[in-house]
Amino acid sequence: MLAEKSCAISIKQFNNKKMSRIGKLPVALPQGVHISVGDGNVITVKGPLGTLTQKVDPDIKVSVEGGEIKVERPTDQPRHRSMHGLYRALINNMVTGVSTGFTIKQELVGVGYRVEAKGQILEFSLGYSHSIHLMLPPEISATAEVARKGANPVLTLKSHDKQLLGMVAAKIRSLRKPEPYKGKGIKFVGEQLRRKAGKSASSK
Repeated sequence: MLAEKSCAISIKQFNNKKMSRIGKLPVALPQGVHISVGDGNVITVKGPLGTLTQKVDPDIKVSVEGGEIKVERPTDQPRHRSMHGLYRALINNMVTGVSTGFTIKQELVGVGYRVEAKGQILEFSLGYSHSIHLMLPPEISATAEVARKGANPVLTLKSHDKQLLGMVAAKIRSLRKPEPYKGKGIKFVGEQLRRKAGKSASSK
């Protein structure tokens, strides 16, 4: 019990140190991207692809110096160390999002599985008795690649908001999670699935 407790404490300390190291790295501000710190320590980042806002804990200081964004913490307490790295990572994602954006690709594996993008509405055929329609937020754009013979359909999602993009991609994946035997379902391109052997294979 004591060993488990000490192990948990050491892992927590390691994570705090890691996040602290991340927090010390300045965020480069690309050309065309502007950042402002408003009332309540609310950070606003504007760029070619859009605008994002993030409320930062009052204890964390965010400043812009020489084309770089610096995030500083008041003390070395574990709470401040973890927040230091967290907010630095969030701000970095915001800067990357409004300047270059984020992309997620998902693959539909299964006979007859397909997706069609009609503006902000996605129409899925996933082996059910009915089609599934999903309305996308305006911050996300989608394109569906027509599957070539022998290839699986691929859905490409793009957005400047990484958190929202991840949530929507997770929602789409949940419509038909990959099953562990044949891998049928919706998966991320490049995702490695943990497969299981079927009953016939295990009985041999």
